Amino acid sequence: MREQQVRHDVTVVGGGLAGVCAAIAAARLGRTVALVNNRPVLGGNSSSEIRVWVVGATAHGRNHHARETGIMGELFVENQYRNPEGNPYYWDAVVLDAVRAEPNISLFLNTDVRTVAASDGVIESVTGWTMGSELLTTFTSPVFLDCTGDGLVGALAGASFRVGREARSEYDEPWAPPVADEVTLGSTLLFYSKDAGEPVRFVPPSFTKDITATSIPSRRIIRSSDNGCAYWWIEFGGELDTVHDNEAIRDELWAVVYGIWDHIKNSGEYPDAENLTLEWVGAVPGKREYRRFLGDYVLTQHDVLGQTEFDDRVAFGGWSIDLHPPGGMYAQEEGAKQRYADGIYHIPYRILYSTNVTNLLLAGRNVSASHVAFGTTRVQATTAVMGEAAGTAAALSVAAGVPPRSVDVGELQRTLLRQDASIVGLPLSDPLDLASSASVTASGSLSSLSVADGSSLWPLEADAGLVLPVDPSLPVLELLVDAAADTSLTVELYDPGPGQNYVPRHLVTTATVPVPAGSKQWVRFDLDWSPSTPRNAFVLVPAVPGVALYVADRPTPGVLSFTRRPLRPQDERPQPLREWTNRELLRRTFCFRAGASAAFAPARAVDGYLRPFAGPRTWVSSGLPAWLRLSWESPVTVGRVELIGDDDVDEDLINLHRHRTPFPMPPTLVRDYDVEALVDGEWVTVASVTANRRRRQVHELSSPVTCTALRVVVTATNGAPAAHVIALRAYAP
Repeated sequence: MREQQVRHDVTVVGGGLAGVCAAIAAARLGRTVALVNNRPVLGGNSSSEIRVWVVGATAHGRNHHARETGIMGELFVENQYRNPEGNPYYWDAVVLDAVRAEPNISLFLNTDVRTVAASDGVIESVTGWTMGSELLTTFTSPVFLDCTGDGLVGALAGASFRVGREARSEYDEPWAPPVADEVTLGSTLLFYSKDAGEPVRFVPPSFTKDITATSIPSRRIIRSSDNGCAYWWIEFGGELDTVHDNEAIRDELWAVVYGIWDHIKNSGEYPDAENLTLEWVGAVPGKREYRRFLGDYVLTQHDVLGQTEFDDRVAFGGWSIDLHPPGGMYAQEEGAKQRYADGIYHIPYRILYSTNVTNLLLAGRNVSASHVAFGTTRVQATTAVMGEAAGTAAALSVAAGVPPRSVDVGELQRTLLRQDASIVGLPLSDPLDLASSASVTASGSLSSLSVADGSSLWPLEADAGLVLPVDPSLPVLELLVDAAADTSLTVELYDPGPGQNYVPRHLVTTATVPVPAGSKQWVRFDLDWSPSTPRNAFVLVPAVPGVALYVADRPTPGVLSFTRRPLRPQDERPQPLREWTNRELLRRTFCFRAGASAAFAPARAVDGYLRPFAGPRTWVSSGLPAWLRLSWESPVTVGRVELIGDDDVDEDLINLHRHRTPFPMPPTLVRDYDVEALVDGEWVTVASVTANRRRRQVHELSSPVTCTALRVVVTATNGAPAAHVIALRAYAP
């Protein structure tokens, strides 16, 4: 046996997406990082070993403009380019490449941390065993991150934690049980099948379970065409100890997986399965829940559904509160009980560090949340953005020589926003950004909201919805309408409330107008809304028999179109996020005219907002080529230029095979551009990019340039007809 001791600024234990993003975040801020993972691949539950697709704040498209940015966003966009088919091995490579691109990260795979040296609430070191190499490594750091999911490092260090469900009385959570218990969400094994092109027999192994003797066939959906996470409900172990009973849980899951396959192949109910064979069956249970550590705050159901606006917010989530019955796949209840907020919710920094182990940060499913709130924070894209926040905090903690609890929250938020991380509703105020003192102009901007080229009819058989940016006002709205007979049409104008919301909440005004029989009529509604700040407007058009709207088969910047679908009888009410869907209207727009708008003005590229919030917060040009310019009254010296393009965070990208997005790159992302500086009256090119596929580009100039103006000249996008720029920044050397 060999032994070694290594020292880094930050040690991250756990190589799931939370740990990966934590390690990358700390490394990019100049810290040396040890990333320690007990499996041969990175990605945790999303890896090719387990194959859970990565979901997060988009909630499979229910939330809007909600896809994560920062490091998780980079992974989504890069995977879309490399791996639109959702190959799990290609996804492994995307994640591994992102880690290996950081020279400050030392990666230790197949290394299982099982010993922690800690005293007086401080971790001194952790020790891991690399089985294939017969190597024992002791890792020392001033700061440690437990991203293990199960929380072994924190538990061995003596960090306070909980397992199971709190009593309803503790946080007054309606979804908590009357009495506390140790019930958790269970674990899952998945399987893939493929068409072999010829008949394939299946002889079930001896451990196969006869699922017809259980409630599974009657209570769960079994389809021969389904693969992977379509079988998320193959869940067991919630009434056991998901760690200490892991082997027994795996065996039960295996028995049921093969039992389901036996049912598909041999029951005679699935004649289309004759040529199918099993391609892959998981061997590592995908765990959902175990220890949840206590921080200085515990996130609760009220914070999620109430969208609490924490002063120390450092990330966001948006998946439903998604709780499963203790019996898992054998339960008589539905496989999941879900409750959505009206939009994405905020995650405070105080849940990302231990309350009693002073140098321990947390990220992943083990953060400080109640069992009910954990039902949403547990999903992987949300754990990833918490990982980036925790890794950034670790880097600042080391740099300042203070424990994580004492990190300056304002500096943490500024650093995260500089890195384009996932914080919503908080603009970056950066005194180092020279753009903040510049005047901003452009070659032109999208200056009016109008879509008149619709060719498809949309019968108003159900209520329709249209979300528009209001900046500075919405005096009039016109809709393009067909009417089979004389009738009237009403619109209801709602303020959705928080800037990240896109559902009707507060009624502002109602207008009803007569509509004569006829086709392709522009119907005018006087609305006269002039809010004091930019807002989203939700225009609700109630259903009318014999009336149809027109739809253009293209997206429109800042605009969303919806139809209303009834809730199921078992769904809690109200849940507008479940009612209002754009699934059939994805990348399409109802035809309308709303007049002038400042929502896409050049100043939007320097207002500090890095994602839509009460409007799109993006400069959109009037065509291509286009330029966006920063000008100063006196010369400034620039050493770095940063451009944040629009990768369309409303598009629900995914890493595996749940759905297919039809383009390799977001069309709105700038592709080819030059950065030019005005020096002595002449434009000088200081940076050029072609075939861009990154949202955030940082240009360190080889030679600083003294200039009176700086501009980005966009000559091509990845498909959109105009340039979209979210932020343009300039920094001194």
